[in-house]
Amino acid sequence: MEFPKILSVDDHVIEPPGVWVDRLPERYREVGPRVGRHKVADITLTGGTSYALSIDDESGSWGDVWFYEGKPIYAHKRNTIIPKSAVTERKGGVSLDMAGMDLSPITYDDMIPGCYDPAERIRDMERNWVDGSLCFPTFPRFCGQTFYEGEDKELGLLCVRAYNDWMVDTWCAQPAGSSTRLIPLCLVPLWDADLAADEVRRNAARGVHAVAFSEIPPHLGLPSIHAGYWDPFFRACEETSTSVNMHIGSSSKMPATSRDAGPGVSGALSWVNSMASLADYLFSGVFIRFPRLKIAYSEGGIGWIPYALEKADDFWHQHNNWTRAKEKIPEPPSTYYFDHVYGCTVRDPFGMENLDRIGTANVTFETDFPHTDTTWPDTKAYAENELKALPDDIQYAILRGNAIKLLNLDWQ
Repeated sequence: MEFPKILSVDDHVIEPPGVWVDRLPERYREVGPRVGRHKVADITLTGGTSYALSIDDESGSWGDVWFYEGKPIYAHKRNTIIPKSAVTERKGGVSLDMAGMDLSPITYDDMIPGCYDPAERIRDMERNWVDGSLCFPTFPRFCGQTFYEGEDKELGLLCVRAYNDWMVDTWCAQPAGSSTRLIPLCLVPLWDADLAADEVRRNAARGVHAVAFSEIPPHLGLPSIHAGYWDPFFRACEETSTSVNMHIGSSSKMPATSRDAGPGVSGALSWVNSMASLADYLFSGVFIRFPRLKIAYSEGGIGWIPYALEKADDFWHQHNNWTRAKEKIPEPPSTYYFDHVYGCTVRDPFGMENLDRIGTANVTFETDFPHTDTTWPDTKAYAENELKALPDDIQYAILRGNAIKLLNLDWQ
């Protein structure tokens, strides 16, 4: 069997400057999202997905900065965007030099066009053995936190809808004659579960079956999934076969041991939020109330899953006399995992060695293009090496088939 074409469930799009300027009502054009080119002197990592900016300093270098409600919110950085200077054409393809992908600012002129241009993105996918890609946002952050944190919620709702319209009508518009496809992933207004449900249904009516959500909503100051507040949102997702996709960092808080521990500690612990979120879902009763709901941990890895399931089941068995967990969760927690949860892998050999505990139907694949974690442009070679010991049908499931089920696609 030919090695399966990859369907990546975790990539990223760099929104072009006109996404909101072209779609918001005139009265919101100045306060809505817009891009300005400024000298950026400092981009300081302040925690997981947050950055402190210092702009208009002559000691800095040029970068493109997003403004929202009149304030600088986000500067594009080379650690999330592949610069043209890092890519070298070679016989039969390209090579990528990761040395220049750091926290320094970058302009659109310096990015490879595949970051923001859908036709160029498809070209980059095809040279990487990828013919399907689900892309998370950049300026809105992984699940639209930017609009949730804004002061004007009417503007925020318009921005969410404008992004989704652009995602469906422009980014994911299918080029004539191409079998390679960009798959829509939409946002919801996080500040209102009923409005979120309405947006899920609005997008499902035009063929969207994936939505971005926060791995741990209370980290954003939102209600947890335990009390039922999010049930209208989950109900809409279940009714429309829309998967709930939670990227690491979608709670705007990455695990760390101290303020001065450094990004290496936070990066090494990045999967911890996914593990904590999985415990939430397994013990909350959400999967009992919504038996067809599907969730995915994007870029969360898979190697930790067997241990998380083992400990959840052990606690459920051993401590029911005082937790009364069995009153809410009548079956062992791992029972619900296998029917509802998808993990996402990139460079995870330990996870591949433990598929019998993780579930071959619960694993999907990613390329993380164009972030520094990416395996582009050599993803095919990497995947062939990582999966070479697996039977053809399991290779197909991990690289493609499981994602087709997760995203409710009519693909082969």
